[in-house]
Amino acid sequence: MEQANCRYGPGTAYLYEWGLFPANRVTVLGRNQEATWVYVDPWNYLDYCWVSVKVLEFDGDVSSVPQIRTLLPYTEFYYPPQNVRASRLPTGEVMVNWDLIPMSLDDNRGYLIEGWLCQDGQLRFTPLQFWTPPAIIVDEPGCTQASSARIYTAEKHGYTQWIAINWPAHPTPTPQ
Repeated sequence: MEQANCRYGPGTAYLYEWGLFPANRVTVLGRNQEATWVYVDPWNYLDYCWVSVKVLEFDGDVSSVPQIRTLLPYTEFYYPPQNVRASRLPTGEVMVNWDLIPMSLDDNRGYLIEGWLCQDGQLRFTPLQFWTPPAIIVDEPGCTQASSARIYTAEKHGYTQWIAINWPAHPTPTPQ
């Protein structure tokens, strides 16, 4: 294992929780849908966290580990994003805007958008971190299920309640 950041969720968009070093050992408890991140119990820490499989020496097949979801740490120190709105650009991308939440520089960790986005014909869970609006997000046509997303305010203690983003549909192709 190389040095790794343990995070509160399965992706670099999530807040850092703990550092793992090459001598540290962990027990793997679960994985994300794509088997790219695992939820672990570090032997030298009193909590659980998510770490990328790229930085672990893993015995066995990661996809044999059960897929799980975990809760994010909750904060009431700040408000959730306000006046959240989304529109589809002519390029097909989605532009998400919101009003900035005033935060101290020390607390501010931006905004987390958790999206279920169409990529290569499959709906994929995609966490994204943004410091300010707008967020420009790739969402391709071609999935059988509709895309969706939600947004949180992130601060160093955790995340606010999420706000659903009214996700714009893909334009209907005109018959030729």
